[in-house]
Amino acid sequence: MLERRTTLAAIAAEAGVSLPTVSKVVNGRPDVAPSTRARVEELLDLHQYARSGLRRRRRSGLVDLVFNGLDSPWAVEILRGVEEWGALHETAVAVSSVRHGDARPASWTSALASHDTDGVILVTTKLTDTQLGQLRSAGIPLVVIDPANTPPPEIPSVGATNWAGGLAATEHLLGLGHRRIAAITGPIDYLCSLARLDGYRSALERAGVRFDPGLVRYGDFQHEGGFARAVELLELAQPPTAIFAGSDQQAFGVYEAARQHGLRIPEDLSVVGFDELPVARWASPPLTTVRQPLAEMGSAAAQMLGELIEDRPLRSTRVELSTELIMRESTAALRERSQ
Repeated sequence: MLERRTTLAAIAAEAGVSLPTVSKVVNGRPDVAPSTRARVEELLDLHQYARSGLRRRRRSGLVDLVFNGLDSPWAVEILRGVEEWGALHETAVAVSSVRHGDARPASWTSALASHDTDGVILVTTKLTDTQLGQLRSAGIPLVVIDPANTPPPEIPSVGATNWAGGLAATEHLLGLGHRRIAAITGPIDYLCSLARLDGYRSALERAGVRFDPGLVRYGDFQHEGGFARAVELLELAQPPTAIFAGSDQQAFGVYEAARQHGLRIPEDLSVVGFDELPVARWASPPLTTVRQPLAEMGSAAAQMLGELIEDRPLRSTRVELSTELIMRESTAALRERSQ
């Protein structure tokens, strides 16, 4: 005990803070400034300070589900899967949203540490070293779904076969005779966006079709991004005859851009989405899309989190669920556009 206290005192002196402040960081207390916490965390790791006994002795019966924005039916499907698991395990689910660019980027992790959560599921969000260190200090188990950036290998993650989905969507359009196939993927710094785009490119290369970067656009996974990027593509001197949209919402944005340009779907433009949101089958025309098992992804992440909470070893730290192409009426064989 004396040795551990001496180590903490040395870390406090090196960080220029008090010993109680270092103790707060070690015990996951929220009342520490993010910059101070980051500095202390760095020194704790540098000194290889063993922080044992951090896991709570009692369960609160609450887990946190943290999204990067809640303005999407995609989030609702993830939530449905987590809540189904929670109902089976008598665990409540607290839902919140974190916005990047916050003046205090670690503030949401402070909030989690302060309300005695059993664990966290983080969805499509960038996780910084500071935030990860804060969760570790508080002994809070973590699982990520579709992480925006590559998480450390020891952090459990759940995703879908995004590359295979992009491949299947593009191969479907190629099989219908399309060759000028555009892609509107998600943000350029999202792993799932890049994986779907890689699948699209691989399908073209396998078919002997030249990859044209001029037919690729990066969107935002929302209606607005799909609409804006589709307008750019449809106003090219040689517009595409088919568009693979990296999300169903972007595909619906493509629908509106086509309408405003006097194009019919699928007679003049074929469209494929990605997600298989419930509304996809009710669109006009019903949307051909790649089914991403969103609810199952939520359930799988919750199951992994439950095992971590109970200190049970995971079979794997990475789970990828299969995607499936759902063919409907928004795609058709290539034919000359009406003049």
